[in-house]
Amino acid sequence: MEHEIKIDNRGDFGLWAIEVAKQIISSEGFELARAARDGTDDDVRAAGNALGQAITNAMMEIYDGLIDRADEG
Repeated sequence: MEHEIKIDNRGDFGLWAIEVAKQIISSEGFELARAARDGTDDDVRAAGNALGQAITNAMMEIYDGLIDRADEG
């Protein structure tokens, strides 16, 4: 997410997905849990939306990389 990686096979993709999931959960998942514990309904909704957006951003990042590679080939 912060640097370019090379995904040549299913295993590489799996490792990328695990690392991205850990990053997302450690930041956005924590915020959602904190909002659920201490926040209002609006706080929980905002934190849930941020979690969903982080997942979307990660998926779009890998899709964009796949499209770029297809255009090169």
